[in-house]
Amino acid sequence: MVRMGPDVPLLNEYKQEFFWKRFPQTILGGPRFKLGYCAPPYVYVNQAVLFLTPWLFGGIGTLLCQLHLLAELHAAVLSGMLMLGAAVVVQSLALNAARRTGTVERLGAPNILADEEEVEFTHCVGPETVRFIAPGKRFGLNVVLHTVLAGALCAFGTWYVLLGRLTALYGSVGVALVVFVLSWVTLCIAEYSLIVNTATETATFQAQDTYEISPLTRPLYILTFIAVDLADRFVGPVPELQLISQVLHVLFLLLPLLWALGMLSPLDALLLWAMEQSLVFGLGGSPMSSNLRLLLMFAVSIIVAVCTFFIPSTLGVVLFTISMGFLLSLDFSQLGSQCVGSRAARGKDGWPRESSPTPPCSFGWRLGVKELLLYLGLLLAAMTEAGLLHHFLNPAQFQNQTQVLVWAPQAAVSYLLILLFVLCWALREIQGAYVCGGMFLNPLYPRGMTSVQVFRQRSRGLHVAGTIRRVLLNLVSPFAMIAFLAMDSSLLKLHTASLSVGFTRAFRVVWQSSEEALLQMAVVVSVRLAAGDSKLPGWDFLGTGVQLLLVGLLSDRLVQFLAKLKFTLTVLVTSWTEKKQRRQSAGALLALNASLCPLLLSVVALSALLSAPLLPLFTLPIFLVGFPRPQRSWPGPVGTACPCPDSVYYQQMSRSLAGALRTGFAAGSLGSLSPGSHFLGRFQDRVVWIVILERGYGYLTVNIKGLELQETSCHTVEARRVDEVFEGAFERPERLGLTQGLNMHWGNALTPCAVLPVRVYSDARNVLSGIIDSHDNLRTLQDDFLKTLIWLLLRHCVQRGRQGFTWGPEEGAGAGAGGRRSQSSQPAQSTCAQPAEAVVVESNVSSLKFRRDSSSLTSFGDWSDEDDLFGPQPARRTVALVSTEAQLGHTVMQMGPSLPGSVEMDSLFENMALSALQPLQPLGLGLGLPAVDKGRNPGGLSDGLGPTTHLSFSCPHSELFSLPSDWRTAPLLPSRLLGLRPLFPEDWFRFALGRFGLLLQGEASEDMTKALKEDEGLRELHAQVALSCLISLGAESSFTSPSYVYRLYCGDVPWTEGLDWLSSSKELYQLALKAFRFSFKLLFDQASLGPMEGPEELFSTLEEYERDWYIGLVAERGWQDSILQEKPFLFSLGHDLTMGTYTGRVLSLQEQLVQVGSLNGEGVRGQWANLSWELLYATNDDEERYSIQAHPIMLRNLTVQAADPPLGYPIYSSAPLHLPCL
Repeated sequence: MVRMGPDVPLLNEYKQEFFWKRFPQTILGGPRFKLGYCAPPYVYVNQAVLFLTPWLFGGIGTLLCQLHLLAELHAAVLSGMLMLGAAVVVQSLALNAARRTGTVERLGAPNILADEEEVEFTHCVGPETVRFIAPGKRFGLNVVLHTVLAGALCAFGTWYVLLGRLTALYGSVGVALVVFVLSWVTLCIAEYSLIVNTATETATFQAQDTYEISPLTRPLYILTFIAVDLADRFVGPVPELQLISQVLHVLFLLLPLLWALGMLSPLDALLLWAMEQSLVFGLGGSPMSSNLRLLLMFAVSIIVAVCTFFIPSTLGVVLFTISMGFLLSLDFSQLGSQCVGSRAARGKDGWPRESSPTPPCSFGWRLGVKELLLYLGLLLAAMTEAGLLHHFLNPAQFQNQTQVLVWAPQAAVSYLLILLFVLCWALREIQGAYVCGGMFLNPLYPRGMTSVQVFRQRSRGLHVAGTIRRVLLNLVSPFAMIAFLAMDSSLLKLHTASLSVGFTRAFRVVWQSSEEALLQMAVVVSVRLAAGDSKLPGWDFLGTGVQLLLVGLLSDRLVQFLAKLKFTLTVLVTSWTEKKQRRQSAGALLALNASLCPLLLSVVALSALLSAPLLPLFTLPIFLVGFPRPQRSWPGPVGTACPCPDSVYYQQMSRSLAGALRTGFAAGSLGSLSPGSHFLGRFQDRVVWIVILERGYGYLTVNIKGLELQETSCHTVEARRVDEVFEGAFERPERLGLTQGLNMHWGNALTPCAVLPVRVYSDARNVLSGIIDSHDNLRTLQDDFLKTLIWLLLRHCVQRGRQGFTWGPEEGAGAGAGGRRSQSSQPAQSTCAQPAEAVVVESNVSSLKFRRDSSSLTSFGDWSDEDDLFGPQPARRTVALVSTEAQLGHTVMQMGPSLPGSVEMDSLFENMALSALQPLQPLGLGLGLPAVDKGRNPGGLSDGLGPTTHLSFSCPHSELFSLPSDWRTAPLLPSRLLGLRPLFPEDWFRFALGRFGLLLQGEASEDMTKALKEDEGLRELHAQVALSCLISLGAESSFTSPSYVYRLYCGDVPWTEGLDWLSSSKELYQLALKAFRFSFKLLFDQASLGPMEGPEELFSTLEEYERDWYIGLVAERGWQDSILQEKPFLFSLGHDLTMGTYTGRVLSLQEQLVQVGSLNGEGVRGQWANLSWELLYATNDDEERYSIQAHPIMLRNLTVQAADPPLGYPIYSSAPLHLPCL
């Protein structure tokens, strides 16, 4: 995001032209009269004729009916049959044209911009003309269905707008004529989109219309209007129904405008929205986390309501509705997950799925025996209470007292309900950082805390209050509400449809959403107590169940209206106050909104009434009512994301965050909870987006998303404001006063709620200037490398010994590489797993893949050209990997040393550098490089230490610390190894050998330990292998270049004389690379904390590295695996190319305080609705468009990121997570 500010265009020039061609097509239902290029007149004439054809056929039927030649029904049938014939002709022409042009289209390249392609027309009924006007249907079933529906629509439409019918409705011929003409415009639009060409709808829910549902949208809306008119015709004279019919005939004229504005939902979104609204407000359920769960829950809830209507006994109704309400409010999807088992949570490669964090084993996370016993006990207690109260305190037994609306036993429970509501509300308010709707700071909330322990100590009082609230809300309140309903007099009139539905909902919402049910009952009880002995005829006639339903619906719509109004004011005010959002049209738009204030409030109220998002067009103060859609806003399954290497941080974080959210939700510190609520969490550079999907008794289902870590400029601006908002809430104010007690960011979309202790990685980055380039430090690196390598070799032998494996004197390379023990039971498994790019070479990769630019470093041990003359070289595949290919069976020339400064030339072997090949040895010019006889072994320190000679150890236990024979075959001169023999740390070898000997032999005697330490053969064996690795890595002289150190750390080992030998043994290569990384970590620690005090401290430090650390590169698979396995610490060496500095990165796993705040859910839904319209309809995918620019108040850029793909791009999104809240 580079370009910011108010001058960013809403649509670029190309998209503006595209939009103004598409929008008229949408208004008219499909005709394309604006093409952008010259077309013959017959193209426009043909479209106009097809558009007016339904009007022509309807006019024929209307005329015959007005002349009394045909009855109304017969005239409608005639029009329908004519339209059916026309539809058959159009579809036949389209199929014929598709056959004739199909071969040409298959040969040509597909054009994804079908609306932009230029067509060459040859004839008025040519195949290209027909294909342009009527593209046809993709499925044969749709051809038949749409054709028949077109005829039926024309028939019913003719009947709907007959002049006689319109004159009877409005009593005026002039009004009837106007309605007749405009109504046929609506019918022609719907017919054209159904049978000729479907326009792209502004109300788009799915990114692709796979099953051609969009053509059915407009006709089915028309058929709904016609159904009401038919009911008015055949039911009889019902004044209310006639009034509705009159209003709908007028609204029928506005359907083209509503379609163009995108206010009417597509069929799929409409169906899901209708089921969700009916389930929540009619049946007492909750929005579901998936479409399948919504469909199943809706069907089961409908069956329960129908069964309630047919149960004859009121006691049976009470017991049945209580039991079914309780059972349906539980999350039985846990049973399915348990049946699938742990294999369902793992991918094909055995690693945990990204969206399936492992839940804890504490109470409530899994549906086990304890949970089932608790649920069974609660169900039996509730049924017993309701049965006893209804039987012994039934209002029917006290006929004299039923005249009083609130009789004594129910009145006592009524006061208890009000008290419970007040207590629960107060205890919830004091849990958060702000009170009174986020306007004032909560003086009881601890602030300025940086330590988790101190925060927990300071918040003990709030924890006790949260526990009390949890008991009152989850255990006391449901039984109190059941007692109130069981004694209600409305149960005497239960066998009506409205009361059956009302009490089915009431007994379920007690469990499904106890807090909202408590509010609803408190309102109903307050109205009754306020009325006293006086009656409220209209209100009392409804009954308690319907009253609770209406109160729940009104309270939800009121909350939505207030949230939408706040969002509206935010958009209006910030369009002027925020300088970077102030466009040239800002003043005019503000004046227009002020002058049309009643209309603006009507739009806000209508969107709240429909539970539809309030859509700010391009996020400007131009407000439209978006089409109603489910609370989740997106049609796809929950858990889709755009993963990247940084996703692993959120995946690890989500496990602990789920437990912390569970505590916050249960205590009430995150405010009032309902499906559709959005929360934002912030820790260091991580931004977490949390959405509540579903709510039931004792559980919440949430989705956790992670936003990108590589912050753009827009992301940085909004993240900085988020930090400021959280600092104002959770940092201790310098002085107390009125202004310090106010929320200075109240207008922001984010309202801080609480801080949650979360086990998460803390990221620390350090610039290594003065450490990696210090000659004193680099001098110690060689000695540390040898000590670390010796420690790893001895540890490797100990691991083999514990497996019951000992190296024979003649073990070959195959034994050395195979049979490595799996360390899955050890916490350091991921530490040993090094990157495939640098260490392990897969045999199925062609050798050509590794023949890249390779280093031309010399094989001389005392010569190096790594002098940073041209800066550090990035990590890459080296000649070592090419030689490994040869070991794997590929045809590769043997490699050998090259001359210093040799010129890289194109060779006959693809793009391999010539210096990587074995050069011809010139006769008489050895250049200090003697010829090697492959029949002999030059790699030993002495003649008695070759691979073909049996190793002689003075101690019988030395065999346990022997090394594979192929590790002793380095093609190095004995004199060269002897020259480096003083570098071998014998004292450290003896010390480490003694410690590992105790680990392997248990309580070994002092003589045995002494014999191991004095075994010359064992010592010389390890010295040979260690020094050979030292030479093969080019480290026989002290390290003098930071870039060389960085390349070795990355596994980009420059070519040396022994590198092909070292790389031939993958296991030894890994140990050597691991030793170098450990030694660099030692250098880093000693430069920061001081030198090691002795071998004991060095040994314990290396043990800590192996046990608690992953030392490698961020790009390696082992890094991500270590994060998922929650290694306590991770270290990586990096290089900043822009600054030219080397950096060290340390991740530390510990409990940290993550700041969490609630977002304005209606603001999020409104911005997502605009995003859907802008990308799916206007196709405005410009990365610098205005609607994605930073907005520090609305958090516009973060909100766009958090949308589901393909419109948004979160890098992590969890599957629906079940959080127990009991």
